[in-house]
Amino acid sequence: MKVLYVSSEALPFMASGGLADVAGSLPKALRKRLIGCRVVMPMYDGIKQELKDKMTFLTSITVPVAWRRQYCGIFEAKANGVIYYLLDNQYYFKRDGIYGYYDDAERFAFFARAVLEMLPHIEFKPDIIHCNDWQSALTPVYYSTMYAQAPGYENIKTIFTIHNIQYQGVYGKELISEVLGLHPEDTSIVEYDGDVNFMKGAIECANRVTTVSPSYANEILDPWYSHGLDTILRERAWKLSGILNGIDTEDYDPATDKDIFAHYEAENFSAKAENKRALQELMGLPQRADVPLMGMVSRLVGHKGLDLVKAVLDELLSTADVQMVVLGSGEWQYEEFFKAMAAKHPDKLALKLGFVPSLSRKIYAGSDLFLMPSKSEPCGLSQMIALRYGSIPIVRETGGLRDSIRDSGDGEGNGFTFSNYNAHEMLYTIRRALEGYAQPDGWKILVKRAMECDNSWGKSANEYIRLYKDVLKD
Repeated sequence: MKVLYVSSEALPFMASGGLADVAGSLPKALRKRLIGCRVVMPMYDGIKQELKDKMTFLTSITVPVAWRRQYCGIFEAKANGVIYYLLDNQYYFKRDGIYGYYDDAERFAFFARAVLEMLPHIEFKPDIIHCNDWQSALTPVYYSTMYAQAPGYENIKTIFTIHNIQYQGVYGKELISEVLGLHPEDTSIVEYDGDVNFMKGAIECANRVTTVSPSYANEILDPWYSHGLDTILRERAWKLSGILNGIDTEDYDPATDKDIFAHYEAENFSAKAENKRALQELMGLPQRADVPLMGMVSRLVGHKGLDLVKAVLDELLSTADVQMVVLGSGEWQYEEFFKAMAAKHPDKLALKLGFVPSLSRKIYAGSDLFLMPSKSEPCGLSQMIALRYGSIPIVRETGGLRDSIRDSGDGEGNGFTFSNYNAHEMLYTIRRALEGYAQPDGWKILVKRAMECDNSWGKSANEYIRLYKDVLKD
């Protein structure tokens, strides 16, 4: 079985979020299970030069973009045993960063079609093209409408994974003639609610649609979560399923992680205490072993549940013996809130604005608790990383948080959970966690249980393989 995994970002080349983690880890896990999986992504200017130096130029082609053709260079690289194809066009991709440009629609329409135009030139005909999020959503559309009957393209199946339904690739209808180049009889595929919607087109055309957790697959059928696509998804619910993401447990390993202060493992995690002490010192907090330290590594945006935090954090810090370390950046209102709380409670709250990968790992390793009160969370990786490092998650029961964290109130769980989007329900759950921390013997059992949770890509990869086999039977 041959799978071409299509992603707008992938580690180790370029990353802005969780999609890059998935694109860097799932193909590797599939390869270990003898699936011929290769990855294709854009050749961004920001890719490190040492990675570019190891790439091999294969050939160049031209790719139709509506009424014009654009250059596309095809490069090949290898990372973690996986072959990557990087598609080069300096007009579209020689820029800082990945997203956020006025012509993103054209840039990724070019990429989505270049994926198909590339196939005759790489000596790799996939059985399945697995696309991810709106940036590659047009690939199933183009395949269905233009390539399925072309010589050399027969019998390819397409799968489309929704990582976050909030970002759909919605643009004006002028795109149809100026950028997309679809035949007039096919334009209705991408039209939705008066606009062009890339993701809607993929949902229509892909053989299967997946999301990154079973709970999220159910949630996006509800208007509360769907951002307007629930009608389309309910009509095609037969092709929708959810597979929980994993994490790279070789990369995230407290026994070997070079970015943490001291190494430890599930069988003996006494050195976790040194990580806590050193983190307290680094962040300017009192170095106390007895106080529970709660970590938060997050984009500071509304859907991460920060309105709940704003409502009760001052009350928590004023009444409980607890410390908190926050790492992240985002909306001004949340950044200013945490600045104010750090100024008011300097011995209890330490803040670092921005994202520092090495510091995030120190927080996972040094914290006792990890807070994720998300309003919505398609999958979430932070709670799985926290488990791996023995930091007990406090989460709201939504999406992948519901699927990966079970409340420890029954004596068998791996964290603390609450169901309603309510600040005082969250506060009550935090206080339950603090009470648990105050019982050292039981807490050690909980930490060991958390660290032994299997969130590796193995289980997820096996589920994807079953999906691939099922779609090939269609």
